[in-house]
Amino acid sequence: MTQKIDATCFHRMIHGGARLLQQNEEQVNALNVFPVPDGDTGTNMNLTLSSGVREMDKVSSSTRVGDLAEALSKGLLMGARGNSGVILSQLFRGFAKAVSEKETIDARDLAEAFKKGVDMAYKAVMKPVEGTILTVSREAADRGMIRSRQTDDPAEVMAEVLSGAQQSLEKTPQLLPILAETNVVDAGGQGLVYILEGFLAALRGEGISEEAGGDLSAPEAERSLAAVAHGETAQSRIDPATIEHGYCTEFIIRLQGRRTFDEGDFREEMGAFGDSLLVVADEGLVKVHIHSERPGDALNFAQEFGDLTNIKIENMREQHAQWAGTEAPAKREGAAPAEPAVKEQKPYGIVAVASGDGIVEMFRSLGAEAVIEGGQTMNPSTEDIVKAIQDLSADHVFVLPNNKNIFMAAEQAAELVDVPVTVLPTRTVLQGLTALIAFDPEAEAERNREKMEEALKGVLCGEVTYAVRDSQVNGHSIKEGDFLGIFEGKIETVGGSLIATSRDLLQKMLARGGDLVTILYGKDVTDAQVKELSDFLERNYPDVESEIHYGGQPLYFFLITIE
Repeated sequence: MTQKIDATCFHRMIHGGARLLQQNEEQVNALNVFPVPDGDTGTNMNLTLSSGVREMDKVSSSTRVGDLAEALSKGLLMGARGNSGVILSQLFRGFAKAVSEKETIDARDLAEAFKKGVDMAYKAVMKPVEGTILTVSREAADRGMIRSRQTDDPAEVMAEVLSGAQQSLEKTPQLLPILAETNVVDAGGQGLVYILEGFLAALRGEGISEEAGGDLSAPEAERSLAAVAHGETAQSRIDPATIEHGYCTEFIIRLQGRRTFDEGDFREEMGAFGDSLLVVADEGLVKVHIHSERPGDALNFAQEFGDLTNIKIENMREQHAQWAGTEAPAKREGAAPAEPAVKEQKPYGIVAVASGDGIVEMFRSLGAEAVIEGGQTMNPSTEDIVKAIQDLSADHVFVLPNNKNIFMAAEQAAELVDVPVTVLPTRTVLQGLTALIAFDPEAEAERNREKMEEALKGVLCGEVTYAVRDSQVNGHSIKEGDFLGIFEGKIETVGGSLIATSRDLLQKMLARGGDLVTILYGKDVTDAQVKELSDFLERNYPDVESEIHYGGQPLYFFLITIE
């Protein structure tokens, strides 16, 4: 008799995959090719899959597999972050379509669903690159299809899918030279392997530890800090309209000495960002829980002390509404909620993604009404971008992702709204600002797209950051803590001095020509360092006009464009 996967088993499979990915999030992040502080593939995949699981959990596990898969797909689609998250959401979107009418699925159904998912993911990527999660998923699905013709046991098909994924992952360095050079496998592919391992363990009835990665030995950390802060029956006592700080925010800091950590001082400064603050520090790790109305500010501050992991941000007003079966209220201002303002319909709206108070203000001053806090290490979800678009009340919306890892989420958001959206191919915030300057509110949408994309062609982009680990990239021997000068996505210079590395990068960039240099300096740059770089330009390039502005961005000391 043919064995079947019912809804309860499917539910267990998805949870198993999500749990194993969560536990190995940092291992996936560590596979980032460049040793810069934005290797967030694991984080993006974890947050994406977690969003799908939360949506799936709203559906009774006693229902059909098709219903669970549909809910999972919806959650993944809206929660997708980064290119890896978007591809993952498309894999399960195709999977869900394949099993949409199924109450249970057998071995052949399982294999065909994986194959359908791969087809959907490839269609979503304009220029598929082999040696990535796409290759791993395709070769895994092909192996599953072959095995499904030989067995009626879904676990045997799942084992073959996993085996195919593992073998494909090992070959990714042969397909992508940069992986071979840095001696790593593809991060997205590794994340998928962890998910499939969790699926197989659940199918075989094997247990997966409930504990997530980033374990702390302090007794308080054995329970969720959110549970400690909220109390077991807090939901029944809260009037959601009185919630002043609406986002429950949890994360772990891996202390790296960028700023000396003192628990008392840290707690006092972090307290300025909200309430219900709990801080647990132990052995180079700090776990933080806080309720904040602007969680991005809290995260930016925390990054001064080290790298962040296990980030979780939840909308408490929405959570309470789901618990109570009501609509989520707006934040209360004063004694009673204000009447929602009627927004005037506008011909155009601009959505930009940016991080850093100076940069955010620049975008707003140039006409971007919606600025989503995010960028490196903080990729917004598809849902974040959808909400920003919908809130604009515009006939046509232009989206400036300002990061190559946000393109796919922006394009996915554009497909989910009922207004025309143009996603501009801006890879940096300076490209975004350049495109926005070229925007003409009186021109037709297509003409604006042409003008903004044309403006990008004459812009060369560079950035200065630091290495988070030892590595060998592009012929450079890099040590953790070295300063990195990156030009058009390639590491061009490495050094032990911030200013010397920045000068070297500027010389390499100006060797390509250009008569205008624009520099945005980050939150950790001193006035003396800004002056030193400005004096260097004036002395050595008197014929080149230069502009230096405060950007306030984290992680990247200088963002540079040359036109």
